[in-house]
Amino acid sequence: MSTSGTTSARPSRVAELRRETSESSIELRVDLDGTGRSSISTTVPFFDHMLTALAKHSLLDLDVTAHGDTDIDVHHTVEDTGIVLGRAIGQALGDKAGIARFGDALVPLDEALAQAVVDVSGRPYLVHSGEPAGFEHHLIGGHFTGSMVRHVFEAITMHAGLTVHLTVLAGRDPHHIAEAEFKAFARALRQAVQRDDRVSGVPSTKGAL
Repeated sequence: MSTSGTTSARPSRVAELRRETSESSIELRVDLDGTGRSSISTTVPFFDHMLTALAKHSLLDLDVTAHGDTDIDVHHTVEDTGIVLGRAIGQALGDKAGIARFGDALVPLDEALAQAVVDVSGRPYLVHSGEPAGFEHHLIGGHFTGSMVRHVFEAITMHAGLTVHLTVLAGRDPHHIAEAEFKAFARALRQAVQRDDRVSGVPSTKGAL
């Protein structure tokens, strides 16, 4: 029996963006309905590690090629990549119809423990707390300053239109703390952007996000 015309493909949730400034060059592609596959090259090794973890645990497919004035500092390359990733997530979400909208996750990494709550609200807001004193000054992997963790989440949150609460509940090792934060955010984002067949239209009483 022919099934022609009885199925309808869901629209793809993919975005490809490029950003060029005098400080950095970013090319990025994201697929919200991926399997966690990634190809990451930012010239900042620890950041590559974090973005790979983000893709793996959010189930986003993520391709990133970035370079910039890392001879001065990694700040521009890392923050600009966060900006483009946020914009790409926002663009790929489209009208946000049929999504779960909310997600939360509690993720340990040895002695570190981080919690993330995500709302695809359309209202950018970041509450970020709990990193131990001095974390922001620590060089992780010899290149990535602890302060950049917050910068990345600020950039993603503001440019994707997310409300995010990210809390470090425990931790000693800076690598473990940062990685727990990225993984917790990834798992919460995975829940928030997933499609829910029971949701009709946009999940908001206002009718828009």
